[in-house]
Amino acid sequence: MTKREYFVTLKGLVADRADMVEFIDKEIALLDKKASRPHKPTATQVENEACKAEIVAYLTAVDTAKSIKELQAEVGCLAGMTCQRVTHMLTALVKSGVLVKNYVKKTPFYSVA
Repeated sequence: MTKREYFVTLKGLVADRADMVEFIDKEIALLDKKASRPHKPTATQVENEACKAEIVAYLTAVDTAKSIKELQAEVGCLAGMTCQRVTHMLTALVKSGVLVKNYVKKTPFYSVA
């Protein structure tokens, strides 16, 4: 259950107490206001998007499948990143349909779709 759902349930339980209902309505309004605000991406997310574009451009130019270690060695923005972070970006690109992942002897290789 979400925090909002808990407040709605509590409101039903304490419907006879006006002060509690007023407090719960105020909290629900605050949660609704917070949920309606647009969220800005973090600095890391912005950096990751730029890096994803560079990965796709590199794989398009090379036109061969590459492993994560090869990508880290050959793509400039990936040089200092951990394998987990690179895997996360590549997985997002695979899910969006931009890249394709194929396994060769249990090692994933990525290429342009």
